[in-house]
Amino acid sequence: MNEQNRKRNRLHNYDYSQTGYYFVTICTQNRQCLFGKIVEDDMILNEAGKIIDYWWNEIKNKFPNSELDEHVIMPNHLHGIIAIVGPPSNIRRRGKSIKQGEPLYSPLQEMIQWFKTMATNQYIRKVRLGALPPFEKRIWQRSFYDHIIRNEKSLDAIRVYIQSNPLNWKWDENNPSKKATQSA
Repeated sequence: MNEQNRKRNRLHNYDYSQTGYYFVTICTQNRQCLFGKIVEDDMILNEAGKIIDYWWNEIKNKFPNSELDEHVIMPNHLHGIIAIVGPPSNIRRRGKSIKQGEPLYSPLQEMIQWFKTMATNQYIRKVRLGALPPFEKRIWQRSFYDHIIRNEKSLDAIRVYIQSNPLNWKWDENNPSKKATQSA
């Protein structure tokens, strides 16, 4: 599929630098289980999962206009809530001055791209040291899913969904063992 025919993941004409809560899901390439496993309904992070957790929690340090809410790392994806809470202390993004009319906030896409890059770079360093198994082509799928959280009721429901994700792994469409069981 070429770039022109690619499905858009972001809401058209929405400013993702606006203050608010955003629910994101980021999946591994080909749903490869890299980050640990579910044992008795609990997610047990392996070394790669701990890398992912570390860099997810660093988002708030890199982007001071962000706050992190609930998140869960699953064997092959991550669900999390990011709140954009206001303008950063300096109004430069990626070393460029902000032009009039350009958002002063760090957009959601920039946060996710930074997270994916940092986690991937550390994972690659561990592969080179022989501490982690290699992955095929890339760790992450090309984009990510997002949902703009518009009210407290929705925020609460998404928090429950995130918290219960490990409990529901056996039914999750991303669970490769579910697919193997269905085809047997």
